[in-house]
Amino acid sequence: MSHRRIKNPRAIVDRRALIARLDACFEAGPASAPATRAAVLAILKEVLAEGRAEVRRRFLEEATPGEVTVAESCHLFDRLIVTLMELALTRVYPLGVPTKGDEMALVAVGGYGRGELSPQSDLDLLFLTPYRSTPRAEQVVEYVLYMLWDLGLKVGHATRSVNDCVRLAKDDLTIATALLEARLLTGSRRLFGEFEKRYRADVVSGTETSFVEAKLKERDGRHDGHGDSRYVLEPNIKEGKGGLRDLHTLFWIARYLYDVAGMDDLVAAQVLTPGQARRFAKAQNFLWTVRCHLHYLTGRPEDRLTFDVQQEIGWRMGYTDHAGTKGVERFMKHYFLIAKDVGDLTRILCAALEEQHKRRPLVRLPFGRREADGFAVEGGRLMLPDKATLAEDPTRILELFAVAQRRDLDIHPKALRLIAENPGLVNTLRDSEQAWQRFLDMLTRPEGVETSLRRLNEAGVLGRLIPDFGRVVAQMQYDMYHVYTTDEHTIRAVGVLARIEQGRLKDELPAASSVIDKVQSRRALYVAVLLHDIAKGRGGDHSVLGAEIAHKLGPRFGLSDEETDTVAWLVLHHLDMSRTAFKRDIDDPKTIADFAALVQSPERLKLLLILTCADIRAVGPRTWNNWKATLLRELYYRTAEALSDGHAATSRDRRVTAAKRALATRLLDDQGWAEAAIERFVSMGYPNYWLAFDTETQVRHATLISEAEAAGQPLAVHLAPVPARDVTEVIVYTPDHAGLFARLAGAMALLGVSVVDAKIMTMANGMALDTFAVQGPGGGPLDDEEMPGRLKKTVEATLTGTLKVGRELLHKPHPGPSRAQVFTVPPRVIFDLEASKTHTVIEVNGRDRPGFLYDVTTTLTGLNLQISSAHISTYGERVVDVFYVKDLVGLKVDHPGRLNDIRNTLLMTLGGTPHDAEAPARGPGRGTPRRPARPRSRPRKTAAQ
Repeated sequence: MSHRRIKNPRAIVDRRALIARLDACFEAGPASAPATRAAVLAILKEVLAEGRAEVRRRFLEEATPGEVTVAESCHLFDRLIVTLMELALTRVYPLGVPTKGDEMALVAVGGYGRGELSPQSDLDLLFLTPYRSTPRAEQVVEYVLYMLWDLGLKVGHATRSVNDCVRLAKDDLTIATALLEARLLTGSRRLFGEFEKRYRADVVSGTETSFVEAKLKERDGRHDGHGDSRYVLEPNIKEGKGGLRDLHTLFWIARYLYDVAGMDDLVAAQVLTPGQARRFAKAQNFLWTVRCHLHYLTGRPEDRLTFDVQQEIGWRMGYTDHAGTKGVERFMKHYFLIAKDVGDLTRILCAALEEQHKRRPLVRLPFGRREADGFAVEGGRLMLPDKATLAEDPTRILELFAVAQRRDLDIHPKALRLIAENPGLVNTLRDSEQAWQRFLDMLTRPEGVETSLRRLNEAGVLGRLIPDFGRVVAQMQYDMYHVYTTDEHTIRAVGVLARIEQGRLKDELPAASSVIDKVQSRRALYVAVLLHDIAKGRGGDHSVLGAEIAHKLGPRFGLSDEETDTVAWLVLHHLDMSRTAFKRDIDDPKTIADFAALVQSPERLKLLLILTCADIRAVGPRTWNNWKATLLRELYYRTAEALSDGHAATSRDRRVTAAKRALATRLLDDQGWAEAAIERFVSMGYPNYWLAFDTETQVRHATLISEAEAAGQPLAVHLAPVPARDVTEVIVYTPDHAGLFARLAGAMALLGVSVVDAKIMTMANGMALDTFAVQGPGGGPLDDEEMPGRLKKTVEATLTGTLKVGRELLHKPHPGPSRAQVFTVPPRVIFDLEASKTHTVIEVNGRDRPGFLYDVTTTLTGLNLQISSAHISTYGERVVDVFYVKDLVGLKVDHPGRLNDIRNTLLMTLGGTPHDAEAPARGPGRGTPRRPARPRSRPRKTAAQ
């Protein structure tokens, strides 16, 4: 429980006044009368509401720290519950001469026993009896509980004898933990003293080690259930890694072993230093403060720090925008640093407890070695020499991590503590060539590199060795696309690279896996992955700034000039391959020619492919999919062909001829088509058709068209799941007309289907052959058995005019608040006049919502533009749709006035502000609306500010 003194406690609840008011109720009528009970309940409700309001007022208006707020909440409930219990014992069910068997004690357990009550926390009560519960005891318990329930409180409760408590605690870890925090509220001190004595003698004694091991195992299981990372961007502040429950675990261990009332008592026991105890208190207070804000803001016992509350809580705690960083990002960075502190404290305490108790490690690790490559091994973990020896050769710090990586050993918390207490020694490593060489050796050793980097990062070594990396430690990006902090994402990306090199991702990343053993610049590749996001959060283009940092750091790593240039080039262009694959038409020869001109060499192409795959794969568990893999793979192979051939036009003609020949062979041999029918179908496709689809898809097209013409159908719709690309392919064959694409997009929006790519073809016979790659609401191919039939009917009704898409979307029930609505995504329209010789490329950015694609394509149709292809990408809350368009006579649109009209009309469609003057072809500048000023209480300052 917080030991901070509560200021003016009577303003929260005046117990004397409360008792006087309750006494008046009983003097006015019998204790058992319903009217008396109703009057008592009304008074308690009033006092509870007033007390809660006062605690809340102090927290929000006076910026009371969280540690005081939870203590004030405890004070309020202590006074109410004690008063209610005494009322039941003396007024409602009085007893003449009590016997020993009539003794009772009301005990707070769990978090309430600890003295921590957040605004929406539950109450856990134990009604302690000497033997079996008596009829009178049952009446008292029933009265108290029903009154608490009528007050609207959530109460966990049990009525047990001392023997019951001991027996159940021996068998159940949860009960043992709850009783460990038992605190007497009112009743028999003798009985509670007997319980405490029996608990220590019969439950704790002899089970210390097993309890600690069980609690640490329980903690690890809890971490696994919440992502096993303290750097998840929507953390659970109670159950997640580095959260309150981890601090509780430390307190339980300390209390079980030392019978301490608080962590400060461990300083006297020489288990923790005063500085470590202060870190514990600081972390606990911060997390309590955040949790109180969460409870007050949501009005429920919420523990997930989701995107929709992060900005408001950060603002309430005084985190403001400055130096190019959003206030919410500064708030979350402080949270992640606190979570890191909690992890450090866990290691420190476990090491100290092992030292104090001289028993085996609290976390079981390999044994048997007493020395490894010059380092002592204690309890299966590597130790460091003393500070004096370390000062003579600080490179031993990095060698410690290198040996741990080579030998697959853990590092002793005492060694990590020594490093943390001597940051100056780590700083000297920046000027040591030997230290940089050791670090590069670790970085380029695939076995265990991810674990080593994470250890170096959590020990603070990585950020001190590379200060630029230290700037992105615990840095978050406030969006729904990125799942981890920048440093955690980077470490995971290096881990993905290592697994690619080890051949462990051949099925998931076949192209990258097939070329990684052919790269000549292996060291440069690992350094580039480590540095690719190192300049994030600096207010400029992180790729450009990162390339400058790479040029500076390359020589320090010991890289040659050529390797340094390669690293800088990869960092500068680390987003270009994904941008090209996901936002450009890779069937357009100019796309391939432009990308080939960018990469210039097969070696750089290989390196960029591998870096791109590792980067996307490390963003989050659901970010990578087969659709992205297919696009990147196609871009890689086509660019490799262009680089090796050099004659794009000749290569294009050869590929068209080869595609026609392959289809003719399949139709003749496998489908039994007549040669005349084959020739007729082949004549329908323009050259770009043969380059846009593989043979398997072209067979489906030929079959669909043949069956539609044989049946005289003006419209044919075919659905086929394509698991290799994580999509369902929807093919529509119908007479071409203006607005066709928009209508089809609207039909899919009505059914909640997401379009991830579209190829729009007009065949030589004037028919449209549009192919959509779509995914279901949860991503992946459509898995609803009824969806294909519903989709066909909806498309047919849309194209025949019996279903008005715009009207239906307008009246379609809203799915409810979306997480995307939390974010501000200013609409942007960008033109690229260089990406294609024959088309104008329009990129539209906006916040994701149902009907987005339909609204944009309808607007483009209304502007008399023909859409030739569309490329749809979603990055969390942000949609990036790219369209290749021509005007109605088939010409590229490039007049500045016309482009400005298109931009303004699209911006108005998306709720943006039109530009009065003609804007450049590259689109408007970036900008985020500032939060309007409003009256507020004094900001809650923190150490991070």
